[in-house]
Amino acid sequence: QVQLVESGGGLVQAGGSLTLSCAASGLPFNNYDMGWFRQAPGNEREFVARIRWSGGGASYADSVKGRFTISRDNAKNTGYLQMNNMKPEDTAVYYCAAGSYSNRGDLYRYWGQGTQVTVSS
Repeated sequence: QVQLVESGGGLVQAGGSLTLSCAASGLPFNNYDMGWFRQAPGNEREFVARIRWSGGGASYADSVKGRFTISRDNAKNTGYLQMNNMKPEDTAVYYCAAGSYSNRGDLYRYWGQGTQVTVSS
């Protein structure tokens, strides 16, 4: 059974930082590209960042470029999203996904349950 479990969400003030983790099990994680997406209330899910299985090819949405960093540790079967200089508009449920290298969520095969991130002004 494949599982992706996000953690690290919470409440942070504007300008602050959080690091999200995505722990994978039940799949050969080091064979899978992965991505991060987010969904704010009333909004559609949107692409945040993606990374190749090798750890290369990091790519970001314009809204987070220069503030967020995606990475992974295949030895730990875990992906990360480091978020710095956070803004209230970053408030959303954040999801990790595996199985594609795309900014389209419908192309990903596996999804986590999401973790809430709230940025106060």
